[in-house]
Amino acid sequence: MISADRTNLADLRLFLTIVRRQSFTSAAIELGVTPSAASHAMRRLEEKLGVKLLNRTSRAVMPTDIGLELAKSLTNGFDAIDDALHAVQAPGAASFGELRINAFADAAQLLLAPALPEFAGRFPDVRLTLAVEERPIDIVAEGYDAGIRYGHLVPEDMVAVPLTGPQRWVVVASPGYIDKHGAPQTPSELDRHTCIQLLLGDDSNYPWELREGDSEKAWRVPGNITVKDTATTIAAAKSGVGLAYVIEARVKRELAEGSLQIVLEENAAAGDPFHIYYASRRHNHPGLRELTNIIRRHNGFSPI
Repeated sequence: MISADRTNLADLRLFLTIVRRQSFTSAAIELGVTPSAASHAMRRLEEKLGVKLLNRTSRAVMPTDIGLELAKSLTNGFDAIDDALHAVQAPGAASFGELRINAFADAAQLLLAPALPEFAGRFPDVRLTLAVEERPIDIVAEGYDAGIRYGHLVPEDMVAVPLTGPQRWVVVASPGYIDKHGAPQTPSELDRHTCIQLLLGDDSNYPWELREGDSEKAWRVPGNITVKDTATTIAAAKSGVGLAYVIEARVKRELAEGSLQIVLEENAAAGDPFHIYYASRRHNHPGLRELTNIIRRHNGFSPI
């Protein structure tokens, strides 16, 4: 019978991380080991237990039925261990120093702003610095504890934790614009409309990605106004300047009040979830895990 010695606990933690990330490579990066060491550890664990825990394919790693049940039990077990360790920390141990986060504006608006009241109440001694900017940065070189970006923008050597589900991208217009110019019925009709261009952090124009059937296609749309800030884009669309391409969550209030309407509803595309990312789980600021969990809970996700 396998015993809970130090080596086995490390292997079980690795197994749980592989199940969560569905990748040997991603799990290895998160825990600071090599992919080959991770693979060897899983073979060793399966041999000790005498059961197959993971199904490996060229594209993904998925738990077997037995592996899934073990992962569920381990999640509860490791959560209890983490809670016990937090409980014996010295008073205020998770409430000191400065926590520096770099996020782009949509993430700051949708994720960080709602989380700030709870975080500030629980950790009044933490000096939280939030830098809001669109440009891609090296968070380590520029002295940040973590960054928040879309999943596909996170550097591969970073630990990345999802904060939300996929984000729905929609095309919106004001009722006044629709009354004057009509609403496009298909993405190809965008050529006959004024579209507010979206400028990325690297100063390149972002193509509008829209769904056609079972696939998504990037569209280069016409328009002489280019905006780098989502808030300004929304304001311009509300004033009737043109069509805008935004995350649906960013215009929730405008859609509810009727100052903006979604057009091309059936062509809305699913974008990557927001992720928080950092260099390593080791030596992180004590408040980072708690901030991450506050955001995840606000978005219907379980704590990490």
